[in-house]
Amino acid sequence: MLQEFKNFAMRGNVVDLAIGVIIGAAFSKIIDSLVADLIMPVIGAITGGLDFSNHFLALSKAVSAPSLAEARKQGAVLAWGNFLTVTVNFLIIAFVLFLIVRALNQLKAKQPEPAPAAPPRTEALLEDIRNLLAAK
Repeated sequence: MLQEFKNFAMRGNVVDLAIGVIIGAAFSKIIDSLVADLIMPVIGAITGGLDFSNHFLALSKAVSAPSLAEARKQGAVLAWGNFLTVTVNFLIIAFVLFLIVRALNQLKAKQPEPAPAAPPRTEALLEDIRNLLAAK
């Protein structure tokens, strides 16, 4: 059973998937930083510092805090501003990833395709024989 597990774990697809997940997690951190540190401050500056992340609707009369973190400690809240912020972040991340994939596809399309390999010698000889017979 141990040998069977080793064979399963060392198959190409499992190793490729593991590498993809690790690289994806690292790439996710880069994209999160791109959005949080570069794009959102620019959007905040354009919109005059508009930030929805602390907007909420109190679902309990006991909630009187001005910030979302404190309000959650006091009772139930509907954090619609945080949801809106996460949704906008997702749309920005999706758009940036779209641009990256589009650029990669364009780079891939610009690469010339390799010339087809010459047919094997036997096929070339058979084609020569066919051409000679057709000429007679």
